[in-house]
Parts: sequence; C-alpha cells; structure tokens
Amino acid sequence: MNEDIVVTPEWLAANRDEVRVVDVRDAWEFDGIGHVPGAVNVPFDRFRSEAGDEGMLPGAAHWTELMEAAGIDADDRLVAYDDEHGVFAARFLVTALLYGHRDWHLLDGDFSAWNREYETTTEATEVAPSSYEVREPESSPLVDFETVRAALDTEAVIVDTREEWEYEEGHLPGAVQLDWRELVDEESRGLKSRGELESLLADRGITSDRRIVLYCNTARRISHTYVVLRHLGYERVDFYEGSLTEWNERGGPLEGSEVE
Repeated sequence: MNEDIVVTPEWLAANRDEVRVVDVRDAWEFDGIGHVPGAVNVPFDRFRSEAGDEGMLPGAAHWTELMEAAGIDADDRLVAYDDEHGVFAARFLVTALLYGHRDWHLLDGDFSAWNREYETTTEATEVAPSSYEVREPESSPLVDFETVRAALDTEAVIVDTREEWEYEEGHLPGAVQLDWRELVDEESRGLKSRGELESLLADRGITSDRRIVLYCNTARRISHTYVVLRHLGYERVDFYEGSLTEWNERGGPLEGSEVE
C-alpha cells in the first residue's frame, strides 16, 4: 500500500475520488443520519457468518454477492468507517484482506471525525454492480486452534483484547490483557498518538520484535487491534479468528476466576 493503513479525514477528503468508501453502519444510519458522499453501505451484520463457518468468514460466495451489489472491485482502494471507533470497519477490512484485497484503509476517528469537518449527504449513492473475484491473500494472518495451542509454549505474546472482567473470568494461559479500547482516544474517537500507543503496548510486552497472537470472543475486537498493530509496523501478528468461541468448544485450556 502506498499510504498508511489508518488515514485521516483530511486524507480522505483529498483522495475521495480515488478510493471506494465503505460505510458499515446500519442502513437506517447511512440513509437517515447521512454518510460520506459517494460511500456505499455494507452493514456489519451482512458480512458476519451466521452459519458456523470455519473461521467465521461470511463465505466466498456471500462475500462476492455483497461486493458486487456494492459495486466494489477486487482492486479497489478501500476506506472503511463506522461510528464505533473503527472496530466494525476494521472487521470489514480484515475480511477484505482475507479475500484478497491488497489496498485497504481505516478512517481514523470514525464517521464523527468526518462529520465534524466535512459535508455529509443522505442522498443514495449510485452504484453500478461490479464483477468481483475472490483471490487468495498475498499472506494470511489467520491461525487455527492447533497453532495457537502450540504457541502457548513459545515466546509468542498471546493478547486478549477483551475487557478486564472478561479476562479475569477466563483467558488463555499466559495471555496478557489489552482492551482494544485502550488504543482509542475517547475524546477524538481516533487512535492515540503513536508515542502513546507504543508506550502502552511496550508496557504489556507487546513489541514489534515479537510474535503476537490476538484473540477475543468472536474476532471483532481483535480486528481493530490487528489494524492498529499493522499501522504501527508490526509484521508478525497472528489473527485467531475462532477466538474463545472455538477455543471453548474444543476444550482449550483456560486460566481465571471462573475456571474450575
């Protein structure tokens, strides 16, 4: 990618005609509250698997259908946003990565950051259906249950991105706790400064020279953390999409106050 993974509203305003902007909020928000001019709407609940698919991806056929209906091509430069600090948009982007997109970006500060400075519209975006082709990613961060279990006995940093109370009830052995929201500035709704992020991560031993393995419950929260770590230049970041949902189903070991 030629630009940073995380882009500012100013960058988007200057490059809006060269990217495909994707709004992953609910349709009523997109239509009623307004959206970035030219954005297409792909609501979060449309690209989540409801069928228990391995890895919880929506499935190649369903993803293709969504992308074609939204007029998105496999080579489009994607910029995604939501109104939840970027966590749902990040899930969209990681899904796009896993289906072969190579140029994807998160709007820093979500829809509110754009709305504060730039025009929005409630007018429907004209969309010409595309012919979309799912591709293998150049490299995939996905890891499975067995890979994560084996990583417990290595120098890898296992990162639990859930809230502290969830972590205390039960977590993977040796995991460090990092609530994904700690990476976000509550006032601006965007990421904290690079210096703040690096300091916060270093305090937990999450440094770029180490292998990082991310998990949460259903892969939504780790999507945001994954995008942030990639933004910071981390290269060895494993994405355990099955997360605790699969871990518990398969009887993986846990530590915590609720573990017998």
